[in-house]
Amino acid sequence: MALKSGFFRVLLFSLLLGTATSQAQDALRETFFKEVDAALAAADAANASLLAPRSYGDGKEDYEAAATALERGRNIEYVRDKAKDAEEHLKTATKAAKLAQTVLAQVMKSRQDAANARAPELSREIWDRAQREFGTAIRYLERGDLKRAKRQDIEATALYRDAELVAIKAQYLSETRQLLADADRARVGRYAPATLGKAKQLLADAERELSENRYDTDLPRSLARQANYEAKHAIYLSEVVRDVRDKNLTVEELILHWEKPLTEISGAADITPEMEAGYENLQQRLIAYIEDMRAENQALQQESEANLVRVADMEEEIRALDQRLGGATAERAALVQRLEAEARVKEQFEQVEKMFSRAEARVFREGSNIILRLVGLTFDSGQSDIRPDSVSLLNKVEKAIDIFPRSELIIEGHTDSYGGDESNQQLSQQRAESVQQYMVNAMRIPSYRLIATGYGETQPVANNETASGRARNRRIDIVIKPNLDPDKARSQTAYSQ
Repeated sequence: MALKSGFFRVLLFSLLLGTATSQAQDALRETFFKEVDAALAAADAANASLLAPRSYGDGKEDYEAAATALERGRNIEYVRDKAKDAEEHLKTATKAAKLAQTVLAQVMKSRQDAANARAPELSREIWDRAQREFGTAIRYLERGDLKRAKRQDIEATALYRDAELVAIKAQYLSETRQLLADADRARVGRYAPATLGKAKQLLADAERELSENRYDTDLPRSLARQANYEAKHAIYLSEVVRDVRDKNLTVEELILHWEKPLTEISGAADITPEMEAGYENLQQRLIAYIEDMRAENQALQQESEANLVRVADMEEEIRALDQRLGGATAERAALVQRLEAEARVKEQFEQVEKMFSRAEARVFREGSNIILRLVGLTFDSGQSDIRPDSVSLLNKVEKAIDIFPRSELIIEGHTDSYGGDESNQQLSQQRAESVQQYMVNAMRIPSYRLIATGYGETQPVANNETASGRARNRRIDIVIKPNLDPDKARSQTAYSQ
């Protein structure tokens, strides 16, 4: 029993001694490592491990040596000296890293751009060469050889830029290149040379666009997609040509085969598929049918939305009127007048809608606002001047505006997605202001009624991946905002009459 009691006393003493030793080590660490810990944090914040690796490595080595010595209970003077050495190395590393951030700012930006483009993955060889040049520049800078550091900086920057471009092209053009390689192996060029040639030209155009402006990828991405389509189309056409050859089909049989889809589409549109003189007339009739259906659907959607809003507003106002006793008759009368004004706007809209052909403008409503989408108003590429051939259309616009003599007019400029965001926004603003100035000078519309706003590529109404869609997105919209105030509405009517 006494033996066991003695054992526990020894164990307790050891634990107390261990606790005291641990507390003593913590106190010593606080004393010797406070400054060096701060220096290490500053070095890490300055990214010194990358930008000053020699000094940073020496500092970390001395830091680990001091920590290990303290843990093992070595001489206190040794621990203090190692911690002090680590602090000095780390401060030197921080200073060198901050200098590198200034002196090597260009290469560091190009390095980050390349990394963002996944160059380490998609352009490994060039990335590794750039990394070696960058490391050499860092070493020269740490030695104080600024001249050689700048020379290596230039080399590394060029390599990072090359790696970035290769990676960007790989992201956007790899599929196209693979398709064209497959087409060449299948000897597609023998059977569909024109289509395959078009695909190769589109790929070359995409590569050129990326080389000239790698950060505006809208156009090259679209060109790559078109190239993909043409490559796949060429592969398909080559199979058709082979099939025609193998089956010995005549030209007449081939034409009749291709007329079948048009016949089925015509049936769905309830149009007689008359192709005795070719498909052109049927094509135009089908296009007109689709355009009419689209316009009718748009009109129905607008009318439905307007009716929902109108009904909700009327129900809310009638509920409010029913809850009040005084002034109900006058307010009901005001409501009736407003509804009459809205009905008048609808009649005026129908009048404006008849003024324009489909090639000149699309006319539709958004609530009480009338939108004139001037599809026939075009500008020269990159220009904002009104062309002489647009004057006749603008004359019709003036007559449409006269139907709403006291309305507010908003001229909206829009572009497609090709080109930079900033330049597109600026061009759309310039075109809107050009139309605004024309309205002031030629139409004599007071400037206080006009607002010109450019939206750039931010509000597309069609697919930017097709030529026809981009053409619809390059537009000027004129928003006519009629005044529905009952008293002013009456004065508008009297004025227009």
